[in-house]
Amino acid sequence: MGPSELLPALARLLPPTRIVTAAAGLAAFESDGLTTFRARPRAVVLPETGDEVIAIVRLCAEARVPFVARGSGTSLSGGAVPHVDGIVIALNRLTRILEIDPIDRVAVVEPGVINLDVSAAAIPLGLYYAPDPSSQAICTIGGNVAFNSGGAHCFRHGMTLNHVLGLKAVLADGTLIRLGGRSLDPVGPDLVGGFVGSEGRFGIALEITLRLLPRPAGFRTVLAAYRSLEAAGDAVSRIVRSGLLPGAMEIMDHLAIQAAEAAVHAGYPLDAAAVLLVELEGEAADIDAQFVDLEALIRDSGSYNTRIAQNAAERMAMWKGRKSAFSAVGRLSPDFIVQDGVVPRSRLGEALVGIEAIGRRHGIRVANVFHAGDGNLHPLILFDGRLAGAHDRAEACAAEILRLCIALGGSITGEHGVGLEKRDFLAEQYGPADIDCMKRLQQTMDPADIANPGKVFAPLPAAAAAAAAARHRAAMSERVPS
Repeated sequence: MGPSELLPALARLLPPTRIVTAAAGLAAFESDGLTTFRARPRAVVLPETGDEVIAIVRLCAEARVPFVARGSGTSLSGGAVPHVDGIVIALNRLTRILEIDPIDRVAVVEPGVINLDVSAAAIPLGLYYAPDPSSQAICTIGGNVAFNSGGAHCFRHGMTLNHVLGLKAVLADGTLIRLGGRSLDPVGPDLVGGFVGSEGRFGIALEITLRLLPRPAGFRTVLAAYRSLEAAGDAVSRIVRSGLLPGAMEIMDHLAIQAAEAAVHAGYPLDAAAVLLVELEGEAADIDAQFVDLEALIRDSGSYNTRIAQNAAERMAMWKGRKSAFSAVGRLSPDFIVQDGVVPRSRLGEALVGIEAIGRRHGIRVANVFHAGDGNLHPLILFDGRLAGAHDRAEACAAEILRLCIALGGSITGEHGVGLEKRDFLAEQYGPADIDCMKRLQQTMDPADIANPGKVFAPLPAAAAAAAAARHRAAMSERVPS
């Protein structure tokens, strides 16, 4: 079957209401949350079952047509941008929570299930799902798996990778596989760990087995204000060195505070250069004892104003401000780029000073919002795309921030992925042997290069791509049948 035969084949599989080919319908799928990158696919298909997804992937493999799996489109690296010659497989209708097991403490869900809905289903059983990206009210578990999403509480509980126990997935050639299971200690190589964070380059997760945690008995949440961003960053290092293990530690700078306060009225101090949001969780006696130490650490770190949430409503208001920060920054600027670098916690203050200097050099305002506990920075680079050259200056500023993260011993991404946005920086963080290893793994999982092609790795020149394809064909022809 050739590429021209794919749409007729899809029409025999799905009703016409679940195949989008009109320009107006395709426009909604042209980009993800990073609107810098856009492409219009030849079609969008809307499967409702895992079997339909498998059949669609097998048709794409037979026709050698690229596909991109998509959830809510909240990714921020261009990772869900379509291929112009391919189709989008939209997974939003695969929304079943197949199982909540309070004994094994697992949930089995389809990829279109909303992150927050997992906890909503588990809370009556005294359990919850820990990873909590800012977009958790709309992002899907399938997307979280693709990009190894984190969230405010990843400092204590880890990323998505730490909470995915098993996967049922369809590879790019249509092969159905099962990885992992329900155990915290799987036997053999960690194949789940290879799939999580692969940005859709391996295939599509159809059923995801998630680890659930007991819901904490209580919380103590404090908001500390600082006269400088560096002082807030250094406070995080103090807390970590003390041995305390908060559930979350988040920092917002002055610009982010202004935007969040205007949007949701969280009660943040408007005169602060930065606020540090720290949350302890656990049994009441334990967190009361820890809070004595935390208060002393914050006082000694130079905080000039401290607020302690007195009830659940005040706690939720504090978190609403932080969770709304990305969208709220739209009040300050018509356009902005969300970056996603990581630095060692010990160099957090240094990184923040560096970001301020980079913004000044480029004449660009940068609002900082980040997961301070694990050094995951989210600088929001503000610009007005209507002005000539403004976007290019913003991109140059973003690039310099990523290079700063690498120079400080960090990474170009913590949770947003490489996608299209950061693929040219991969070679600045990793050596040729590392990248070659990554590519060989991807090519083993998807020899035809049809699963979300073009993402993560910078495209090869035409001659090099042809040589790589020839080497792959030769290697395949030399395989001895088992």
